Amino acid sequence: MKARIQGSFIKSPLAPYYIIFFSLLSLSALGLVMVLSASSVKSLQDYGSVYAIFLKQLMFMAIAILGGWLAMHLRFALFSVIARVAIPVGIVLLALPIFIGHSTNGNRNWIPVGPFTIQPSEFAKLLLVVWCAVQLKRYEESSAEPDHLRLVTMILPGVCIFLGLIMAGKDLGTALIVMSIAAAMLYISGISMRIFSGMAIVGVLGVGAAVVTQPVRLHRFAAVLDPFKPSVYKFAGWQPAHSVMGLASGGFFGVGLGASQQKWANLSEAHTDFIFSVIGEELGLLGTLFVLTLYGLLLYAIFRTAMQSKDLFFRYATAGVGAWILLQVVVNIGSDIGLFPVVGVTLPFISYGGSSLIANYMAIGLVLNGIRRNPETKELLAGRVRP
Repeated sequence: MKARIQGSFIKSPLAPYYIIFFSLLSLSALGLVMVLSASSVKSLQDYGSVYAIFLKQLMFMAIAILGGWLAMHLRFALFSVIARVAIPVGIVLLALPIFIGHSTNGNRNWIPVGPFTIQPSEFAKLLLVVWCAVQLKRYEESSAEPDHLRLVTMILPGVCIFLGLIMAGKDLGTALIVMSIAAAMLYISGISMRIFSGMAIVGVLGVGAAVVTQPVRLHRFAAVLDPFKPSVYKFAGWQPAHSVMGLASGGFFGVGLGASQQKWANLSEAHTDFIFSVIGEELGLLGTLFVLTLYGLLLYAIFRTAMQSKDLFFRYATAGVGAWILLQVVVNIGSDIGLFPVVGVTLPFISYGGSSLIANYMAIGLVLNGIRRNPETKELLAGRVRP
């Protein structure tokens, strides 16, 4: 009987809706707890209170929930309006750090707003997803026969403008995410593999050139090979080396919540880029597997929603959001375990940071908007039809 109930739930059109809510709330709750733990040392040093950074994150969470709720209830017609202004608004957002921003770890991608700093590129990602989804919908509805070169010309100019402005701020990590989101959405649209492979080669060569021309980036790539090497350890290898040490010392059950040693000045970004390492150290392998399970559930529900969506816009937009979250999780965790160089990418819904949290919640709100507009789920949510 229990198996029948579980099976019927998974098959239900509302299953992705509830799975997204469960995984999102679980990740967010865990994120608040881990931000409090991971930021306590830095918060005490900088603000004189172990709760200062946590309270900021709590405020960001409240704003993010509001932003997600608004995105979930946004009228469908407004998405076309947003898409029309997405590129010019994105250009303004990405240009602001170049002129009035300040540099963090070599990246000029932050702008000061009173006592806070905003990362405009996080909101530019969401604008890009909406714009690409509308462009792909227009292409599919207007093209009787496949015209992949036309498809590329509809997407590539806007993406290249965004990438150029992001790289002007020397933010290779965000550029990689933006490039990958656009590539994933083009791949899902069914673009010719010959054209897609050619674009991928050009992208890899571009990333290689960006790495070779910047000594700092070269050192970070060298740290991936051996962060404990004497010539690397005290420089680019310091963060990845102590990240791996933290994960290794956690064992299966961890050293205990709040008992991390690496957050004591060894990991300067313990509550942002390296929060997964603190989770591994304090909660152990069990904690990291729990986090990965939650992300797996969230991504399953998002991509299932994309595949089942009858509206082309929501299909592409949902797939874009899924690609965005998946790529950011892979890059962040890959950096923490030493597979990738450190590029300053946050862990969605867990890392400290208002811009990332608000943009991610709005992206999930967009996905939930699509689920709520599906005729079948709309009736179920309204209670007119029994599940």
